[in-house]
Parts: sequence; C-alpha cells; structure tokens
Amino acid sequence: MMLNLDKRFDEKLKDLKNSLPKLKVNANCAELTLTSVLEILGIDNYIFHNVAIPLAGGFGGYKSKKGWQGACGAVCGGCSAMGAIMGGQKKMENEMMLKAYLKAAKFASEFEKEFGSVVCSELCGYDFSQPEGMTEYIRSGTWKKKCYHYVVWAIDQVRKFTQRELKNKWK
Repeated sequence: MMLNLDKRFDEKLKDLKNSLPKLKVNANCAELTLTSVLEILGIDNYIFHNVAIPLAGGFGGYKSKKGWQGACGAVCGGCSAMGAIMGGQKKMENEMMLKAYLKAAKFASEFEKEFGSVVCSELCGYDFSQPEGMTEYIRSGTWKKKCYHYVVWAIDQVRKFTQRELKNKWK
C-alpha cells in the first residue's frame, strides 16, 4: 500500500502544481494542505474543510497586541495532516502525541529554513488583520505567485515526515 500512497502523493502534487496557480478564486492554504493529504488517504468530509479554513491567513489574520501574527496556513494544515497520519484511524496515544509535537516543530523549522519564516504576513507580504490587506493580497495575485508553492511544499514534506506512520497505519 505504501507504494500506492507514494504514487497518490506524486499524482496529487503534480495536479496541484498545475491547478493551483490557475485558480480563479482565492484559495485557502490551510484547507488545501490538510484536505489534499486526507484525500490521498481516502478521507473526505466537509468538516475537515471547515475546520481548516479559519487557520489560513495567519489564524484568520490574527495580530496580537504585541504585533505577533499567525502562522502560514500551509504550516497549520501540514501539522494537522501529520497528526491525522500519525494517529491513524483512532485517537492518538500519549507516546505518539509527543512524537507528533516533535515532528510538527521540526516541520515548522524546515518550512522556515526553506522560506525564511512561518508567519503568513511575512511570507505573503500582507497584513490580514486589516480588510485592506486581504483586498490587496487578492488584487496582487500573490496566491498564484507565491502562496501555492507553500502548499505543494508542505504536502510533500508531510509525506517525508510521516513515512513510517504511512507505512504502518495506512496499509
């Protein structure tokens, strides 16, 4: 089954590289990252889409009083996808939870190493805590220029980070 999953990952990544830059409407990086991995695993339910949507834009454009802004949705969606894979088809046990935390931290670290940040506003150049930030983001076509790359990278890295769990829990 792992070979089949690898093939499904490869096919999904190829499809996303071609289709994501052509989307006419703005895409949701968190939703696409999580649900693309779940689709590869044969799981789809509108609840997963709905759960991931508010995570995009740096937790919906969150900005703390001290100026901290939320993480890129591809990072959030990728961490969520790793949790789904690592837990398998039952609630994750405590030992696996610790492993999931550590892999999520490593995943975020690798994302930052690759792209220079995990913070949405730093990656895309727009502050979504103000409505005009989102308006300008959409107008500029930044999704097609930058953001879809984060989704594709995240999905591929999720596979790499969870090879053992994919083999053992998703036969």
